[in-house]
Amino acid sequence: MPNFNFMGKAKLFGLISLVLFAGSIVALVTLGLQPGIDFTGGIQLTLLYPPGTKVDLETVRAQVNEVLAETGESAPFYLQRISAERELDQGRAALDGVVITLRTSDETLAEKLRQRFVRPAPGTRLSEPFETSVTFIGAQISHEIVNRAWQAILVALAGMLIYIAIRFRLRYGIAAILALVHDVVITLGVFSVLRLEINLPVIAALLTVVGYSINATIVVFDRIRENSRLQKKAALWDVINRSINQSVVRAVNTSLTTMIPIIVLLVVSGIALREFMTAMLCGVVVGTFSSLCIASPILFGITTLSERLRAR
Repeated sequence: MPNFNFMGKAKLFGLISLVLFAGSIVALVTLGLQPGIDFTGGIQLTLLYPPGTKVDLETVRAQVNEVLAETGESAPFYLQRISAERELDQGRAALDGVVITLRTSDETLAEKLRQRFVRPAPGTRLSEPFETSVTFIGAQISHEIVNRAWQAILVALAGMLIYIAIRFRLRYGIAAILALVHDVVITLGVFSVLRLEINLPVIAALLTVVGYSINATIVVFDRIRENSRLQKKAALWDVINRSINQSVVRAVNTSLTTMIPIIVLLVVSGIALREFMTAMLCGVVVGTFSSLCIASPILFGITTLSERLRAR
C-alpha cells in the first residue's frame, strides 16, 4: 500500500482545482459553448451506398463545400461514417454511408445538396447512392432536447445525492456532488476553450463520466467509513489519508485501463467521435483527480465545520 500524504497536499490540490475551475468558469462566460445541431436545429443528409462502394470522406467534403460556395452559404458542417443494414434482392446486407450534418434550416440548400449526390458529376469518384434521406431538426425540437438534457443531468445528480445520503451520510453526499460539479464544469471548460461542439453524445459522455467519478468517490468514502469504525480513536485526517492510500492503486489502474481505449479511439476515429471521446477522456482524468484529491478534503472540511457548529 502506498504511503503518500494526500491530505498534507490538500492545499496544493485545492489550488490546482481552483485554478482549473475558475479558468473553466471564465471560459464558459466569455467564450461560451458551441452547441451542435441537436441543440440549434439544422439538416442531416444521410447517404447509403451499394455494397462494396468505398466512401471517400474528403470527396464528400469537397462536394459539400462546392454547393455551399455556389449558394453563398457559410453553414458549418461535419461528416460521419455510418453503416446500416438494408433488404436487397440478394438478401440483407450492410451498406456503408455518410451523414452530412449542417447547422442551417435552408430547405433549398438541403435539396441542392441531395441532388449533387444523387447525380454525381463525372470525375468526382462518387457513385450514385442506394438510399438518401433528409432530416430537419427544428428550433422547437432543439429546445425540447436542451431541456431534457438538463433534466437528465439534474435527476442524475439528485439521485446520487439521495443514494449517498442514505448509504452513508448527508455530508458524504454533499462532498460527492461538489466534486461532480467540479468535474463537469472543468470538462465543459475544455470544450469551451477548444471550441468543440456540445451534442447529445457529449451529454451521454458527461453522464457516463458522472457515474464513473461517483463510483471512484464512493470506493474512497466506503474505505473512510470502514476505517472510521475500526479506528474510532484515530484522527479523521489520518483515517482519510489511510483510506485514500488504500484506494489509489485501484483507482489509477481502473483509470488507465479506461483511458487507453479512449485515446486509441480518439486517434483512429477522427472527427466522428471526437467530441464524445474528448469528453470521456477529460472526464476520466478530472474524475480520478477529484475522487482522490478533492472529494475527501471537502468531506474533511464539511465534517470539521459540522463538529465546530455542534460544539458551540
